[in-house]
Amino acid sequence: MWYREMGKRMTSPTEVSPVASLWTGGWWHAARPCPSPNFGARPAQAPIDLVLVHSISLPPGEYGGPHVQQLFTNGLDWDAHPYFQSIRGLQVSSHFFVCRKGVLWQFVSCDDRAWHAGLSHYRGRSNCNDDSIGIELEGTDTDAFTDAQYACLRQLCEALAQRYPIRYIAGHEHVAPGRKRDPGPGFSWSRLHASLSTLGWLFPADHAQEAGSSPTGSA
Repeated sequence: MWYREMGKRMTSPTEVSPVASLWTGGWWHAARPCPSPNFGARPAQAPIDLVLVHSISLPPGEYGGPHVQQLFTNGLDWDAHPYFQSIRGLQVSSHFFVCRKGVLWQFVSCDDRAWHAGLSHYRGRSNCNDDSIGIELEGTDTDAFTDAQYACLRQLCEALAQRYPIRYIAGHEHVAPGRKRDPGPGFSWSRLHASLSTLGWLFPADHAQEAGSSPTGSA
């Protein structure tokens, strides 16, 4: 299995770079691996320069169950809850999923294209799946998120910044305005901005100011 190989490579004497030792390809060692079949290759020369924050819970507002992991690996029992009928047959994925207690799961290599953004446009480019890394937070677009989730998200973003040329971070609501609302008003962009200030990333308000548009615009 690939995660056994990952464990072997962690002790390989050829991996002397501190950054490389945290990753095997696009898989981060601090995350629990749960490989999804829902991914594809990124377009050639696509710059991976956007982190895209989402929120998800299944059923909506219910936390701690296995249903998100099952959805992302095509193993969800559509008959297990009435809500699941509304998403029956959906095939999606994200690179990462952060549970309410701060446990981090990874489903797709960051080198590959996960299926999380859908119809989207941001920083002058469409199809944000092509050049973004998707992070799902367990929650809704109205609930507040937990301290453990913010701590995990900060650590993950710092790790991503060491490996990829990230310049932007935004929410699903910013790349698909009018269609998506997550992570929503319960998410504190100012709190995340303060914790990641040394990275120099452009947050939604920063990007909107640079592009001359509103923070929720599709620029």
